[in-house]
Amino acid sequence: MAWIFLILAGLFEIGWPVGLKMAQTQQTRWTGIGVAIVFMCLSGFFLWLAQRQIPIGAAYAVWTGIGAAGTFAVGILYFNDPTSIARYLGVALIVAGVATLKLAN
Repeated sequence: MAWIFLILAGLFEIGWPVGLKMAQTQQTRWTGIGVAIVFMCLSGFFLWLAQRQIPIGAAYAVWTGIGAAGTFAVGILYFNDPTSIARYLGVALIVAGVATLKLAN
């Protein structure tokens, strides 16, 4: 169950940078700030639950890895962030590191 909590924490981790991006425009400023705050709280709560059974170093690395890779994908899909082979390779290395931590646990 702890790994499910950790995956949920990582998925919610994607939401707060998206909220901050939404807050960059006047029309969605307060909605974006609200989204960011709610997702920060949910992400932190599920990380707290996961850390009951998962070592802090592994939990933090997986949490930030899911958040980084997910935010990268959302940026490309919805905010027209630039792409390159090097950027995809960097995210692939993050995912490989997260998978290695899971397999080593």
